[in-house]
Amino acid sequence: MNHAAQIWVDADACPVAIKEVLFRAAEREQVQVTLVANQWLRTPPSRFIRAIQVPGGFDVADTEIVQRVAVDDLVVTQDIPLASLVIGKGALAMHPRGELYTAETIAQRLGMRNFMDELRGAGVDTGGPAAFHPRDKQAFANQLDRWLTRRRQAR
Repeated sequence: MNHAAQIWVDADACPVAIKEVLFRAAEREQVQVTLVANQWLRTPPSRFIRAIQVPGGFDVADTEIVQRVAVDDLVVTQDIPLASLVIGKGALAMHPRGELYTAETIAQRLGMRNFMDELRGAGVDTGGPAAFHPRDKQAFANQLDRWLTRRRQAR
C-alpha cells in the first residue's frame, strides 16, 4: 500500500450497525472513513470520519466514490456494479454482511444480479434480502479486521 489506504462507504443503504463498527475502527486504527450519500448523515466528531453529501440522482454517490477511490482503499457497498468498478481501479470492495468481492468472484455476482433483475422485470417475485442479523455484523467486523491488519503491515 503506497498511500494511507482509506475506507469509502456507500452510505445510503449501509446498516447503522455497520457504520458503528466503522466509526470505532476509524478511531482505533486512525484510518480515514468517508461516508458518501445523497442525504445528510450524522457522524461522530472525529478527525478520521467525514461525510460527503452528493446530489440526489441515479448512481451519483457511486460515481463520487469511483472518482475518489485509490488502489488498496476499501469500499463498503451492497451495490455489485459499484463493487466491480472499484475492483477495476485496484481497490477492494466488501458487502456490509462481510463478503469480500474479488476480481475472481465479481463477474459471477454481476451475472447473478442481472439474472435476478431479469426475473423481477418479468414479474417474478424473487423476495428481498434476509434481515440483517448480528452474525452479519460479526462477519463484517472479522473481514474488516483482516483488511486493517494488512493495512497496518503495509505501512
